[in-house]
Amino acid sequence: MIRRLFYMTLGASLAVWVMRKLESLRPDHVARRTAHQVRDFADDVRATAANRENELRARHGLGTVGHITNDVKDGR
Repeated sequence: MIRRLFYMTLGASLAVWVMRKLESLRPDHVARRTAHQVRDFADDVRATAANRENELRARHGLGTVGHITNDVKDGR
């Protein structure tokens, strides 16, 4: 009796775990997760580029830039 209860509980837990894993593989979930990762990566690249530019400007005596912005004018 205890053994059957153990295996039923184990099976139910495994079924819930598998359903949650399969749900996380839905296309909308994958797309949302990927978009967040790409956005975080782009933010890291921008921050690193700004730091490196400030280092180079300081080394060559050109002053520092507070924040780099992507200023797009006239669609260019």
